[in-house]
Amino acid sequence: QVQLVESGGGLVQPGGSLRVSCVASGSTYRRNVMAWHRQAPGSQREWVASIDASGGTNYANSVSGRFTISRDNAKNTVYLQMNNLKPEDTAVYYCNTWDSVAAYWGPGTQVTVSS
Repeated sequence: QVQLVESGGGLVQPGGSLRVSCVASGSTYRRNVMAWHRQAPGSQREWVASIDASGGTNYANSVSGRFTISRDNAKNTVYLQMNNLKPEDTAVYYCNTWDSVAAYWGPGTQVTVSS
């Protein structure tokens, strides 16, 4: 089983930067694809970015060029560096992974972009 805990959210002004982190427990972390999703108030949860075990990345069009996902396998941690933040990036950000048994989600961290 995998447990995920996000951190690093907060309030930032438009155009600012923020990095959120997700620490994973479980022996399968290093083999797992890790992903970030977000959910804004009144909206469905949407996929933001993902990174595979070898470091290959994919991004939603809405964040491509502004967000960077990375992982540090020695620390069992995946990061989401968010630059040039916009008010529409305001959401709860969730870390996610899955294996043959289940999908796993963290409790989320709030990111608010506002002046």
